[in-house]
Amino acid sequence: MGNRFQVQDRFEGGAQYIGGQLRPGTSGRTHTVVNPATGEGIHTYELAGTDDVDAAVAAAKAAFPGWSGATPGERSDALHGFAAVLAEQAEDFAYAESLQCGKPIKLSREFDVPGTIDNAAFFAGAARHLEGKSAGEYDGDHTSYIRREAIGVVGSIAPWNYPLQMAAWKVLPAIAAGNTIVLKPAELTPFTSLMFAQAATEAGLPDGVINVVTGAGKDAGEHLVGHPDVAMTSFTGSTPVGKRVAEIATASVKRLHLELGGKAPFLVFDDADLEAAIHGAVAGALINTGQDCTAATRAYVQRPLYDAFVSGVAELMESVRLGDPFDESTDLGPLISFAQRDRVAAVVDRARSYARIVTGGEAPQGALKDGAYYRPTLIADAAQDSEAVQDEIFGPVLVVLPFDSDDEGIALANDTPYGLASSAWTRDVFRAHRATREIKAGCVWVNDHIPILSEMPHGGYKASGFGKDMSAYSFEEYTQVKHVMFDNTAVARKDWHRTIFGDR
Repeated sequence: MGNRFQVQDRFEGGAQYIGGQLRPGTSGRTHTVVNPATGEGIHTYELAGTDDVDAAVAAAKAAFPGWSGATPGERSDALHGFAAVLAEQAEDFAYAESLQCGKPIKLSREFDVPGTIDNAAFFAGAARHLEGKSAGEYDGDHTSYIRREAIGVVGSIAPWNYPLQMAAWKVLPAIAAGNTIVLKPAELTPFTSLMFAQAATEAGLPDGVINVVTGAGKDAGEHLVGHPDVAMTSFTGSTPVGKRVAEIATASVKRLHLELGGKAPFLVFDDADLEAAIHGAVAGALINTGQDCTAATRAYVQRPLYDAFVSGVAELMESVRLGDPFDESTDLGPLISFAQRDRVAAVVDRARSYARIVTGGEAPQGALKDGAYYRPTLIADAAQDSEAVQDEIFGPVLVVLPFDSDDEGIALANDTPYGLASSAWTRDVFRAHRATREIKAGCVWVNDHIPILSEMPHGGYKASGFGKDMSAYSFEEYTQVKHVMFDNTAVARKDWHRTIFGDR
């Protein structure tokens, strides 16, 4: 299967998907997708401009009345068909995701793609369960009930680290609730988002329900967020960019959902299963080459286990196999780009002046020198207020610090601006419950780190944003709640009218 031929053939019509058709962009600028494992250009396409965004929003707006007017059962049936098409094309999706991102093929096959299919199946069922408060007479003279209604056209922006899964997380709850959507994926990784929209059309979803515009953030992204016909914005990405998205969206009082950066603490108490914690830390820190906003990035280890944890993590990290993403034995692929690799390397290099690089801290040479690879890196003994501890690195880097008392460990875990995910490692049920209560994060895992479920919500506290992806809780973002009230008395002059005119 030839990489260049397959991609060129698949996206010959362009990298914009509007009204059920591929089409080229109109910005007058092009972008080349690069395979980060080799540095080879894979496919060059025309970026979206503002006219493409306008066309996509118009297509979504035209599709909205019919799609929102469909019954929950009809939308559910369409999404069940969508899940089936995704399952049929699973290997193509895995191949494309690994090609554009550099993910090991086993990660794409066993995590990204099945997670996306499961998400589609979940929302196919959830589409039938848009619940509201039951009808009732709350003041005796009126019957009230709640309607949950679709908002309209949703404009979503997704990141490059999980292009397929983020497309699903943005699109599926929105359309299950009856909205239509324009998705802007990162221009670095457009393939699987476009394939996702094409699969929806193949499954029979109406044209215009899902549209994709692939362009630069300053052009396509900002125009999409500020578009007057876009009723809601959902953004996943860095906190600084999220602030800009919020600035644009709130200027026109749009509904806003933000899933932003993270700096997840990994809190190991002195009664933890040390072997489990070591394995969990390496897996949690290195998943997707550390390019995961929920990745374990700050390990706090109670003093009695600290030295053994550091040596154990270093030893396990050194056994991780870097290599060709399409080699079944590869554990760790490259970073998304050479620019990202260099940014990660610069953080580690600056850390040499204030901390100890236990292992890693360099790009491999030899057969991997042409790719954006970086060795798994463990930093020890950094100060809590240092860059490596406080700032999101987004690479295969774990920082480990000791703590003494439980109070100190929890305080350190909370001591960053972020609050997306975290984990606590202990055999003590009371310690575990305390950690889940007091750690300020949208998810607290106990004795594990990273697993996600379609049935459970994902979203953050503090500078990690607000609102939820996945689960039935995501419908809170994508629906309007309307109160409907009926008079039951058939009396022309109500008792409360006396406050406006006349006497009792």
